[in-house]
Amino acid sequence: MGGLREVAAPFVVPGPTGVAVRTSLKGLSGQDAMVLRLVGGRLGSLACRDLKARCAAGLDHNSDQWARRKRVLTGDSSSRWAGSITKATHDQWALARRGQLAHIQHLQAGIDMIASRLSLPVGAKGSKGSPGGYRSRQEWFAKSRRLRLLKDRLKREQNDRDAGRVRVVRGGRKLPRHRHHLQAAQPAEAQWRVRCEAERWFLQADGESGKPYGNETIRVSPDGEVSIKLPAPLAGLANRPHG
Repeated sequence: MGGLREVAAPFVVPGPTGVAVRTSLKGLSGQDAMVLRLVGGRLGSLACRDLKARCAAGLDHNSDQWARRKRVLTGDSSSRWAGSITKATHDQWALARRGQLAHIQHLQAGIDMIASRLSLPVGAKGSKGSPGGYRSRQEWFAKSRRLRLLKDRLKREQNDRDAGRVRVVRGGRKLPRHRHHLQAAQPAEAQWRVRCEAERWFLQADGESGKPYGNETIRVSPDGEVSIKLPAPLAGLANRPHG
């Protein structure tokens, strides 16, 4: 066949066998709830610190820096928890970069559309699939100001992207925004603080091939029992051997 590979017979690819579990825990004792708060708060603090380090590295980040970040976190948790935190940080930074690019493309599309309509005479009719000019001089003037605003935003976003800067808020930016408008958002400051701290907790792990019930950090048995390997500084709070 002239050096080309032969086309193999068609076959069906088996479906994925992994699952993702994200749920609330029920049937907790007071001691269990207290330990989970301590674990989530400690790991959340480490995740915040690691995200700050990742964002500071920007585009200069490499595998050596990733390994260095993991070593720093290992002393305050464990190697497996440090791996989960650094991977989650990397995914969060990459998601912010993709969102940044999508925002730039959205701004550019808006600029192109407004510029195209501004170039047409006021009141000009549009063709199929192409809008015409603006209906009045007032609308034309307002859109020209809007165009300048969008260009300024686009320039700022492009500068951030070229420099490798992203804007990430652990737990989402909605809660920090509510902090400045507690009267309108309704919750009291104490309730807001509890929610904000809870949103920044960290308690997740990736599965490992060949490990029973998930991995060595978080295990979910077939009957729904969850076992969590505590970070080394909190191992004394465990209710079973080996943390």
